[in-house]
Amino acid sequence: MTTTATTARERMLLAKEASRSVGLLTDAAKRDALEAIARAIESAAGDIVAANVEDLERGRSTGLSVALQDRLRLDEPRVAALAAAVREVAELPDPVGRVLDTRTLANGVALTKVAVPFGVVGSIYEARPNVTVDIAALALRSGNAVVLRGGTAAERTNAALVRAMRGALADQGIDPEAIQTVDDFGREGARELMQARGIVDVLVPRGSAQLIETVVTESSVPVIETGAGVVHIVLDSTARLDWARDIVVNAKTQRPSVCNSVETVLVVKDAAARLVPPVVEALRDSGVTVHGDETVSALASDVVPATDEDWSTEYLSLDIAMRVVDDLDEALDHIRRYSTHHTESIITDDPTHAERFLAEVDSAVVMANASTRFTDGGEFGFGAEVGISTQKLHARGPMGLSELTSTKWLARGVGQVRD
Repeated sequence: MTTTATTARERMLLAKEASRSVGLLTDAAKRDALEAIARAIESAAGDIVAANVEDLERGRSTGLSVALQDRLRLDEPRVAALAAAVREVAELPDPVGRVLDTRTLANGVALTKVAVPFGVVGSIYEARPNVTVDIAALALRSGNAVVLRGGTAAERTNAALVRAMRGALADQGIDPEAIQTVDDFGREGARELMQARGIVDVLVPRGSAQLIETVVTESSVPVIETGAGVVHIVLDSTARLDWARDIVVNAKTQRPSVCNSVETVLVVKDAAARLVPPVVEALRDSGVTVHGDETVSALASDVVPATDEDWSTEYLSLDIAMRVVDDLDEALDHIRRYSTHHTESIITDDPTHAERFLAEVDSAVVMANASTRFTDGGEFGFGAEVGISTQKLHARGPMGLSELTSTKWLARGVGQVRD
């Protein structure tokens, strides 16, 4: 860190100042800056991994959950993946300056609505050093400065990443104050970031339901809410066994510690005897503990009895809840009650049921016959993502570059005055 700022507020003010020049960078300059950041991350891989080892050791000693340890961990391949993700963002079309609407008033004034940067994007997250890089890359590509609060668990890793990225900006002649961290100010830094209305233009929390709720309720800065993922898959009466088995296992085990992994499977009664035993067996063979209702427990072995709490639990681990429901109506009722409006999927061979599910489920992403693990900015073609928004204002679902821009109207006249 080259800044001389001694308080979190001073750093945020430096980011605000830097945002003015960053917002005017050309497409080529932003691409070059991100390529420089990717190279800097690769060059600093040894330091980054060493810092991460320290964070992991401290996390294990303080009881950090296995799920958060997985999100925290950075080895050489994961660092290389971070650099690759930055390059992917660099190749995305510049979202700034896009013409969104044009019209000419009766008096001849020409109006153009264009996309513009927010200015300063803040993010509060925990044990996710990949977010440090993803948010910074997306913010810069969309012409924004960024202020990061990555939490104590990843403090050393985040510091190494921020140091590399700021150095890359300086080498490109871009104000390095465009990337700031308030990690070293601890919880007070987070509090000041949440109260920095007028300095920080938008705040994106990523992490546990508790963290997100805290930011939403305590922040005076406008918040784009990214939600927890109590994600459901419905196995309809016509679901193909191979699809049901493969999709559920993939959605649970491909990376269980992330928000788009499935947490609850609802099986329609008419298919329970056919689907529950082989699906549970496949999950068990993959190391998953199934928390099932009485019907599931009667149809399959080694099932842990489910409690009411299981239906609202985001496990983020190799655990899954399973319940047999009477029909699609009851499945939809269950989802309405327990969903966090993140992602839901139905496995069915009935086109009418598929379309009904897609129409009626009120979540950011609704799927038919596909794994919930596809709810991801990279999979959707956005490159690295800011997060997955579960709100309904401005952004919903995986958030990419366009969600980090606002708009303004440009009016061009030739002396017109209003009557």
